[in-house]
Amino acid sequence: MDRQTEITLIKEIIGLAQQKSAFLDDTIAHSPISRYSSPERFERERAMLFRRKPVIAAQSSELEGPRSFVTRDYLGLPLLLTRDDEGKVSAFLNVCRHRGARLEREKAGCKRVFTCPYHAWSWTNHGELRAVPQEAQGFPDLPRAERGLRRLPCTEAHGFVWIIANPDAAEIPDIDAWLGGLAGDFDWIGLADHRIAAIEEVHVAANWKVLVEGGLEAYHFRVAHKNTIGPYFPDNLSTYTMFGPHLRAILPRNAMPDLRDTPEENWQIRRDANILYALTPTTQMLVQQDHVMWFHFEPLSEAATHVRMATLVPRSAPQTEEMQAHWEKNQKITVTALMEDFELGEEIQAGFASRGNPSHLFGRFEGALNRFNIAVEEIIAN
Repeated sequence: MDRQTEITLIKEIIGLAQQKSAFLDDTIAHSPISRYSSPERFERERAMLFRRKPVIAAQSSELEGPRSFVTRDYLGLPLLLTRDDEGKVSAFLNVCRHRGARLEREKAGCKRVFTCPYHAWSWTNHGELRAVPQEAQGFPDLPRAERGLRRLPCTEAHGFVWIIANPDAAEIPDIDAWLGGLAGDFDWIGLADHRIAAIEEVHVAANWKVLVEGGLEAYHFRVAHKNTIGPYFPDNLSTYTMFGPHLRAILPRNAMPDLRDTPEENWQIRRDANILYALTPTTQMLVQQDHVMWFHFEPLSEAATHVRMATLVPRSAPQTEEMQAHWEKNQKITVTALMEDFELGEEIQAGFASRGNPSHLFGRFEGALNRFNIAVEEIIAN
């Protein structure tokens, strides 16, 4: 984010506060309930969105150092993510190419060679077949080159490991192009130089879009979060900008409208606002004063989502007990507020069966929710 953009966004918030107005789209909008409750719709999203577009599989610090690895299940795929001696990250299916057993059972570690627990076939962290016990007798004509681990398109950018969750995909698009202009913001944040300081994972009985939508408006803050974060934010004051299918929202704290009495050279958007980046389909990053909250939504079905919630902190920050306590305190504050949203999300999902509403109704100050859904619709239509 350049300085002029920062000033413009703060002026926009100050202007809305002076007008006593929310940021308004032209019209209200409707979102059909089938978007959130239909198994057929979910399968289309899986095929056209989650398996075709770049998704984040891990944060870079989860693969710390040469020969590190992590295993993960994502969208029904068992993943093995590795970093080689040169620092390059690769993504494979965590499946033995002999009889299909799970190749690596540990969640994380450091290995150069992965050996199947069934028959001891082994592969390097580049995915190359290394050894086959009794190969000469049992597999005299084995085409070794064809039995490397199944590779997924993968790249590392802005502190994350990105994949196409489809081993049949040819390559992964340029991530900066996919981000639609947000790469400069992530460089401004220094996102590539962050690590995970705290992380929690939960299962939520709600559609992934219900959970994403919960973070895209400030209309609910004073009600749903009245005893947690609500008192620290103006009522229903925010703005948003689309970047292709992605979104940046500014969520000002109470102090930002008062900046009109402060010289512009002293304005700092991170000091007086949270900045939310919603990356379609399943990543949100909430930029706060000294850290970034990373929310990763893994859709499990039309009515279930696995969520990872992590505090990302600058690698340059002191790694002391005092600082770790600070990060964990902030993690708890954010997770507490999110769990309030998730409880509402589960109630919303349960209410779909009643057919009480044929659609959600998005007010003019909930336009970001509509634009997010339009972006999803456009992707799964092609």
